[in-house]
Amino acid sequence: MNGPALRIETDRFGHFTFQVGADLVELHTALVRAEDAWRRFSASPLAQVTSRLQREVLVQSVYGTNTIEGGLLSEEETSQALDLDPATVQAEQDIRVRNIRNAYELAARAGDDPTWRLTLPFIQAVHAEITRDLETDDNRAGRFRDNPKTRPTVVGSEEHGGVYRPPQYGRDIQRLMVGLVDWHQSLLEAQLPPMVRAPLVHLYFELIHPFWDGNGRVGRVLEAALLRHAGLHYAPFAMAKFYQENIHRYFALFNQCRKLAEADRPSPNAPFVALHLEGLRIVCDRLHDRVNAMVGVLLYEAVLRQKLDQKAINARQYALIRLVLDGGAPVPPKVLKGDPRYRALYARLTERTAHRDLKELQELRLLVPDGRGDWVPGFLNA
Repeated sequence: MNGPALRIETDRFGHFTFQVGADLVELHTALVRAEDAWRRFSASPLAQVTSRLQREVLVQSVYGTNTIEGGLLSEEETSQALDLDPATVQAEQDIRVRNIRNAYELAARAGDDPTWRLTLPFIQAVHAEITRDLETDDNRAGRFRDNPKTRPTVVGSEEHGGVYRPPQYGRDIQRLMVGLVDWHQSLLEAQLPPMVRAPLVHLYFELIHPFWDGNGRVGRVLEAALLRHAGLHYAPFAMAKFYQENIHRYFALFNQCRKLAEADRPSPNAPFVALHLEGLRIVCDRLHDRVNAMVGVLLYEAVLRQKLDQKAINARQYALIRLVLDGGAPVPPKVLKGDPRYRALYARLTERTAHRDLKELQELRLLVPDGRGDWVPGFLNA
Protein backbone atom coordinates (compact mmCIF):
# COMPACT_ATOMS: atom_id res chain seq x y z
CA MET A 1 0.00 0.00 0.00
CA ASN A 2 1.64 3.27 -1.12
CA GLY A 3 -1.02 5.49 0.43
CA PRO A 4 -1.83 9.07 -0.54
CA ALA A 5 0.99 11.41 -1.54
CA LEU A 6 1.11 15.19 -1.71
CA ARG A 7 3.53 17.17 -3.89
CA ILE A 8 3.92 20.87 -3.13
CA GLU A 9 5.72 23.40 -5.28
CA THR A 10 7.33 26.04 -3.10
CA ASP A 11 8.59 29.47 -4.06
CA ARG A 12 12.25 28.97 -3.22
CA PHE A 13 12.81 25.41 -2.04
CA GLY A 14 11.59 23.59 -5.11
CA HIS A 15 9.15 20.73 -4.90
CA PHE A 16 8.54 18.83 -1.66
CA THR A 17 6.71 15.49 -1.65
CA PHE A 18 4.93 13.91 1.28
CA GLN A 19 4.61 10.16 0.73
CA VAL A 20 4.18 7.02 2.79
CA GLY A 21 7.35 5.77 1.18
CA ALA A 22 7.19 2.39 2.91
CA ASP A 23 5.97 -0.99 1.76
CA LEU A 24 3.53 -2.22 4.41
CA VAL A 25 3.89 -5.78 3.15
CA GLU A 26 7.61 -5.65 3.89
CA LEU A 27 6.95 -4.00 7.24
CA HIS A 28 4.17 -6.44 8.13
CA THR A 29 6.20 -8.59 10.52
CA ALA A 30 7.62 -5.59 12.37
CA LEU A 31 4.17 -4.01 12.59
CA VAL A 32 2.57 -7.21 13.90
CA ARG A 33 5.31 -7.63 16.51
CA ALA A 34 4.82 -4.06 17.72
CA GLU A 35 1.04 -4.47 17.84
CA ASP A 36 1.36 -7.79 19.71
CA ALA A 37 3.73 -6.20 22.24
CA TRP A 38 1.22 -3.37 22.74
CA ARG A 39 -1.69 -5.77 23.25
CA ARG A 40 0.33 -7.83 25.75
CA PHE A 41 1.27 -4.73 27.70
CA SER A 42 -2.23 -3.24 27.61
CA ALA A 43 -3.58 -6.49 29.08
CA SER A 44 -1.33 -6.02 32.13
CA PRO A 45 -2.92 -5.11 35.50
CA LEU A 46 -2.25 -1.41 34.91
CA ALA A 47 -4.89 -0.12 37.32
CA GLN A 48 -2.88 -1.39 40.30
CA VAL A 49 0.22 0.63 39.44
CA THR A 50 -1.03 3.44 37.23
CA SER A 51 0.24 6.45 39.24
CA ARG A 52 3.72 4.99 39.77
CA LEU A 53 3.97 3.92 36.13
CA GLN A 54 2.90 7.37 34.95
CA ARG A 55 5.60 8.93 37.08
CA GLU A 56 8.34 6.61 35.83
CA VAL A 57 7.36 7.07 32.18
CA LEU A 58 7.19 10.85 32.63
CA VAL A 59 10.70 10.97 34.09
CA GLN A 60 12.11 8.72 31.36
CA SER A 61 10.32 10.65 28.61
CA VAL A 62 11.47 14.07 29.75
CA TYR A 63 15.00 12.80 30.42
CA GLY A 64 15.21 11.08 27.03
CA THR A 65 13.99 13.94 24.86
CA ASN A 66 15.91 16.55 26.87
CA THR A 67 19.16 14.58 26.64
CA ILE A 68 18.81 14.20 22.86
CA GLU A 69 18.74 17.98 22.61
CA GLY A 70 21.80 18.47 24.81
CA GLY A 71 20.17 18.52 28.26
CA LEU A 72 22.72 17.99 31.02
CA LEU A 73 20.56 16.61 33.83
CA SER A 74 20.78 12.95 34.85
CA GLU A 75 17.60 10.89 35.10
CA GLU A 76 17.61 11.35 38.88
CA GLU A 77 18.14 15.11 38.54
CA THR A 78 15.33 15.21 35.97
CA SER A 79 13.03 13.55 38.51
CA GLN A 80 13.99 16.12 41.12
CA ALA A 81 13.40 18.97 38.68
CA LEU A 82 9.90 17.67 37.95
CA ASP A 83 9.08 18.02 41.66
CA LEU A 84 9.93 21.72 41.73
CA ASP A 85 7.15 24.28 41.93
CA PRO A 86 6.68 25.29 38.26
CA ALA A 87 6.09 28.88 39.31
CA THR A 88 9.48 29.15 41.04
CA VAL A 89 11.69 27.41 38.45
CA GLN A 90 14.55 29.66 37.34
CA ALA A 91 17.56 27.57 36.25
CA GLU A 92 17.58 26.94 32.49
CA GLN A 93 17.92 23.15 32.81
CA ASP A 94 14.95 23.04 35.20
CA ILE A 95 12.92 25.26 32.86
CA ARG A 96 13.61 22.84 29.98
CA VAL A 97 12.38 19.93 32.09
CA ARG A 98 9.24 21.79 33.13
CA ASN A 99 8.50 22.79 29.54
CA ILE A 100 8.88 19.28 28.16
CA ARG A 101 6.58 17.93 30.85
CA ASN A 102 3.98 20.58 30.00
CA ALA A 103 4.25 19.74 26.30
CA TYR A 104 3.73 16.03 26.99
CA GLU A 105 0.75 16.84 29.19
CA LEU A 106 -0.71 18.95 26.37
CA ALA A 107 -0.21 16.00 24.02
CA ALA A 108 -1.88 13.60 26.47
CA ARG A 109 -4.93 15.84 26.83
CA ALA A 110 -5.22 16.21 23.06
CA GLY A 111 -4.77 12.48 22.51
CA ASP A 112 -7.56 11.70 24.95
CA ASP A 113 -10.01 13.95 23.09
CA PRO A 114 -11.80 11.83 20.45
CA THR A 115 -12.51 14.94 18.37
CA TRP A 116 -8.89 16.10 18.26
CA ARG A 117 -7.07 16.43 14.96
CA LEU A 118 -3.52 17.47 14.15
CA THR A 119 -3.58 21.20 13.33
CA LEU A 120 -1.15 24.06 12.92
CA PRO A 121 -2.40 25.77 16.12
CA PHE A 122 -1.73 22.56 18.06
CA ILE A 123 1.80 22.28 16.66
CA GLN A 124 2.43 25.91 17.52
CA ALA A 125 1.00 25.40 21.02
CA VAL A 126 3.41 22.50 21.60
CA HIS A 127 6.30 24.73 20.51
CA ALA A 128 5.05 27.47 22.84
CA GLU A 129 5.23 25.05 25.77
CA ILE A 130 8.69 23.83 24.74
CA THR A 131 10.07 27.36 24.51
CA ARG A 132 8.29 29.01 27.44
CA ASP A 133 10.76 31.33 29.23
CA LEU A 134 13.45 30.21 26.77
CA GLU A 135 12.54 32.47 23.87
CA THR A 136 15.14 34.41 21.92
CA ASP A 137 14.81 37.21 19.37
CA ASP A 138 14.54 34.59 16.62
CA ASN A 139 12.87 31.68 18.36
CA ARG A 140 9.46 32.99 19.41
CA ALA A 141 6.70 30.78 20.72
CA GLY A 142 4.84 29.12 17.87
CA ARG A 143 6.39 31.31 15.19
CA PHE A 144 7.77 29.61 12.08
CA ARG A 145 11.19 30.51 10.73
CA ASP A 146 11.75 33.07 7.99
CA ASN A 147 15.51 33.12 7.52
CA PRO A 148 17.30 36.22 6.28
CA LYS A 149 19.75 35.34 3.53
CA THR A 150 22.67 36.02 5.84
CA ARG A 151 21.50 33.47 8.44
CA PRO A 152 20.75 30.12 6.84
CA THR A 153 19.50 27.20 8.93
CA VAL A 154 21.54 24.02 8.47
CA VAL A 155 20.77 20.80 10.33
CA GLY A 156 22.49 17.43 10.66
CA SER A 157 26.19 16.58 10.72
CA GLU A 158 28.73 14.61 8.74
CA GLU A 159 28.73 12.06 11.57
CA HIS A 160 25.05 11.36 10.94
CA GLY A 161 24.98 11.26 7.17
CA GLY A 162 25.61 14.85 6.17
CA VAL A 163 24.16 18.31 6.58
CA TYR A 164 20.86 19.45 5.16
CA ARG A 165 19.41 22.85 4.39
CA PRO A 166 15.67 22.73 5.14
CA PRO A 167 13.32 25.33 3.68
CA GLN A 168 14.45 28.86 4.60
CA TYR A 169 11.68 31.11 3.32
CA GLY A 170 8.80 31.74 5.71
CA ARG A 171 6.08 31.36 3.09
CA ASP A 172 7.53 28.02 1.98
CA ILE A 173 7.62 26.76 5.57
CA GLN A 174 4.04 27.89 6.19
CA ARG A 175 2.87 26.19 2.98
CA LEU A 176 4.66 22.93 3.86
CA MET A 177 3.31 22.87 7.40
CA VAL A 178 -0.23 23.28 6.04
CA GLY A 179 0.59 20.48 3.63
CA LEU A 180 1.84 18.25 6.46
CA VAL A 181 -1.40 18.68 8.38
CA ASP A 182 -3.56 18.09 5.29
CA TRP A 183 -1.50 15.08 4.25
CA HIS A 184 -1.79 13.52 7.69
CA GLN A 185 -5.55 13.89 7.50
CA SER A 186 -5.52 12.02 4.19
CA LEU A 187 -3.48 9.23 5.84
CA LEU A 188 -6.03 9.07 8.62
CA GLU A 189 -8.89 8.83 6.14
CA ALA A 190 -6.99 6.13 4.23
CA GLN A 191 -6.78 4.20 7.53
CA LEU A 192 -3.02 3.93 7.49
CA PRO A 193 -2.00 2.24 10.76
CA PRO A 194 -1.20 4.80 13.49
CA MET A 195 2.13 3.06 14.15
CA VAL A 196 3.08 4.07 10.60
CA ARG A 197 1.33 7.47 10.46
CA ALA A 198 2.98 8.80 13.62
CA PRO A 199 6.63 8.29 12.61
CA LEU A 200 5.92 9.65 9.11
CA VAL A 201 4.63 12.91 10.60
CA HIS A 202 7.66 12.94 12.91
CA LEU A 203 10.02 12.43 9.94
CA TYR A 204 8.53 15.10 7.67
CA PHE A 205 8.18 17.60 10.50
CA GLU A 206 11.92 17.31 11.14
CA LEU A 207 12.71 17.66 7.43
CA ILE A 208 10.69 20.88 7.27
CA HIS A 209 12.31 22.00 10.56
CA PRO A 210 9.87 24.90 10.89
CA PHE A 211 11.16 26.56 14.07
CA TRP A 212 14.49 28.11 14.92
CA ASP A 213 14.87 25.84 17.95
CA GLY A 214 12.97 23.03 19.65
CA ASN A 215 12.12 21.06 16.50
CA GLY A 216 13.32 17.70 17.83
CA ARG A 217 11.36 18.05 21.04
CA VAL A 218 8.24 19.17 19.18
CA GLY A 219 8.52 16.32 16.65
CA ARG A 220 8.69 13.66 19.37
CA VAL A 221 5.73 15.20 21.19
CA LEU A 222 3.68 15.22 17.96
CA GLU A 223 4.48 11.55 17.40
CA ALA A 224 3.40 10.76 20.96
CA ALA A 225 0.14 12.73 20.59
CA LEU A 226 -0.82 10.82 17.42
CA LEU A 227 -0.16 7.46 19.07
CA ARG A 228 -2.02 8.49 22.21
CA HIS A 229 -5.00 9.55 20.10
CA ALA A 230 -4.93 6.08 18.51
CA GLY A 231 -5.43 4.53 21.96
CA LEU A 232 -1.87 3.80 23.03
CA HIS A 233 -1.00 4.83 26.57
CA TYR A 234 2.41 5.15 28.25
CA ALA A 235 4.36 3.68 25.31
CA PRO A 236 4.19 6.81 23.08
CA PHE A 237 5.89 8.92 25.72
CA ALA A 238 8.43 6.22 26.59
CA MET A 239 9.65 6.30 22.97
CA ALA A 240 11.81 9.33 23.75
CA LYS A 241 14.04 7.17 25.95
CA PHE A 242 14.39 4.62 23.13
CA TYR A 243 15.40 7.32 20.67
CA GLN A 244 17.93 8.65 23.18
CA GLU A 245 19.41 5.16 23.60
CA ASN A 246 19.68 4.86 19.80
CA ILE A 247 20.57 8.47 19.14
CA HIS A 248 23.07 7.85 16.33
CA ARG A 249 20.68 5.65 14.32
CA TYR A 250 17.86 8.10 15.03
CA PHE A 251 19.74 11.12 13.67
CA ALA A 252 21.31 9.26 10.76
CA LEU A 253 17.96 7.96 9.49
CA PHE A 254 16.61 11.45 8.86
CA ASN A 255 19.40 11.96 6.33
CA GLN A 256 19.21 8.42 4.97
CA CYS A 257 15.48 8.66 4.24
CA ARG A 258 15.87 12.11 2.71
CA LYS A 259 18.67 10.94 0.40
CA LEU A 260 16.74 7.81 -0.63
CA ALA A 261 13.76 9.99 -1.58
CA GLU A 262 15.96 12.43 -3.51
CA ALA A 263 17.40 9.46 -5.45
CA ASP A 264 13.83 8.29 -6.18
CA ARG A 265 14.51 4.95 -4.46
CA PRO A 266 11.56 2.73 -3.52
CA SER A 267 10.32 2.86 0.09
CA PRO A 268 12.62 5.70 1.17
CA ASN A 269 10.88 6.16 4.53
CA ALA A 270 10.87 2.48 5.49
CA PRO A 271 14.08 2.65 7.59
CA PHE A 272 12.66 5.32 9.91
CA VAL A 273 9.30 3.57 10.23
CA ALA A 274 11.14 0.32 10.97
CA LEU A 275 13.14 2.01 13.74
CA HIS A 276 9.92 3.34 15.21
CA LEU A 277 8.25 -0.08 15.15
CA GLU A 278 11.31 -1.66 16.73
CA GLY A 279 11.19 0.99 19.44
CA LEU A 280 7.50 0.46 20.15
CA ARG A 281 8.03 -3.28 20.49
CA ILE A 282 10.95 -2.83 22.86
CA VAL A 283 9.21 -0.11 24.88
CA CYS A 284 6.00 -2.14 25.24
CA ASP A 285 7.96 -5.21 26.33
CA ARG A 286 9.82 -3.12 28.90
CA LEU A 287 6.62 -1.61 30.22
CA HIS A 288 5.02 -5.05 30.42
CA ASP A 289 7.95 -6.35 32.46
CA ARG A 290 7.92 -3.25 34.64
CA VAL A 291 4.22 -3.59 35.43
CA ASN A 292 4.71 -7.24 36.37
CA ALA A 293 7.59 -6.23 38.65
CA MET A 294 5.50 -3.50 40.27
CA VAL A 295 2.62 -5.90 40.86
CA GLY A 296 5.11 -8.37 42.31
CA VAL A 297 6.26 -5.72 44.76
CA LEU A 298 2.67 -4.99 45.78
CA LEU A 299 2.00 -8.66 46.48
CA TYR A 300 5.28 -8.95 48.36
CA GLU A 301 4.43 -5.92 50.48
CA ALA A 302 1.05 -7.45 51.31
CA VAL A 303 2.82 -10.62 52.49
CA LEU A 304 5.20 -8.54 54.60
CA ARG A 305 2.37 -6.71 56.33
CA GLN A 306 0.63 -10.02 56.99
CA LYS A 307 3.82 -11.51 58.46
CA LEU A 308 4.24 -8.46 60.67
CA ASP A 309 0.63 -8.57 61.86
CA GLN A 310 0.97 -12.26 62.61
CA LYS A 311 4.25 -11.58 64.46
CA ALA A 312 6.09 -13.96 62.14
CA ILE A 313 8.59 -11.11 61.78
CA ASN A 314 9.31 -8.25 64.15
CA ALA A 315 9.21 -4.52 63.45
CA ARG A 316 12.99 -4.43 63.18
CA GLN A 317 13.01 -7.15 60.53
CA TYR A 318 10.21 -5.40 58.65
CA ALA A 319 12.27 -2.18 58.62
CA LEU A 320 15.30 -4.13 57.42
CA ILE A 321 13.35 -5.53 54.46
CA ARG A 322 11.98 -2.09 53.64
CA LEU A 323 15.52 -0.75 53.62
CA VAL A 324 16.49 -3.26 50.92
CA LEU A 325 13.20 -2.97 49.03
CA ASP A 326 13.23 0.82 48.87
CA GLY A 327 16.71 0.78 47.38
CA GLY A 328 15.34 -0.79 44.21
CA ALA A 329 18.53 -2.79 43.60
CA PRO A 330 20.54 -5.62 45.20
CA VAL A 331 22.36 -4.44 48.32
CA PRO A 332 25.84 -5.80 49.13
CA PRO A 333 26.20 -6.87 52.80
CA LYS A 334 28.86 -4.21 53.48
CA VAL A 335 26.65 -1.50 52.02
CA LEU A 336 23.69 -2.70 54.08
CA LYS A 337 25.67 -2.67 57.31
CA GLY A 338 27.10 0.75 56.50
CA ASP A 339 23.67 2.31 55.91
CA PRO A 340 22.81 4.82 58.69
CA ARG A 341 19.33 3.32 58.95
CA TYR A 342 20.78 -0.13 59.55
CA ARG A 343 23.12 1.22 62.20
CA ALA A 344 20.20 2.99 63.88
CA LEU A 345 18.20 -0.26 63.95
CA TYR A 346 20.98 -2.14 65.72
CA ALA A 347 22.66 0.68 67.64
CA ARG A 348 21.83 -0.87 71.01
CA LEU A 349 21.86 -4.50 69.90
CA THR A 350 24.60 -7.00 69.28
CA GLU A 351 25.91 -8.15 65.92
CA ARG A 352 24.55 -11.56 66.86
CA THR A 353 21.00 -10.14 66.93
CA ALA A 354 21.45 -8.60 63.51
CA HIS A 355 22.79 -11.89 62.17
CA ARG A 356 19.81 -13.76 63.65
CA ASP A 357 17.33 -11.30 62.12
CA LEU A 358 18.86 -11.77 58.67
CA LYS A 359 19.04 -15.55 59.06
CA GLU A 360 15.35 -15.77 60.01
CA LEU A 361 14.35 -13.59 57.05
CA GLN A 362 16.40 -15.80 54.76
CA GLU A 363 14.74 -18.94 56.15
CA LEU A 364 11.35 -17.36 55.49
CA ARG A 365 12.55 -16.51 51.94
CA LEU A 366 11.67 -12.88 52.53
CA LEU A 367 15.23 -11.61 52.14
CA VAL A 368 17.76 -13.73 50.27
CA PRO A 369 21.24 -13.41 48.73
CA ASP A 370 21.45 -13.32 44.96
CA GLY A 371 24.13 -15.00 42.88
CA ARG A 372 26.71 -12.44 43.98
CA GLY A 373 25.76 -12.60 47.65
CA ASP A 374 23.91 -9.27 47.63
CA TRP A 375 20.62 -9.01 49.50
CA VAL A 376 17.40 -8.91 47.45
CA PRO A 377 13.70 -9.26 48.31
CA GLY A 378 12.68 -12.92 48.25
CA PHE A 379 10.15 -12.58 45.44
CA LEU A 380 12.94 -11.73 42.98
CA ASN A 381 14.40 -15.22 43.41
CA ALA A 382 11.06 -17.01 43.54
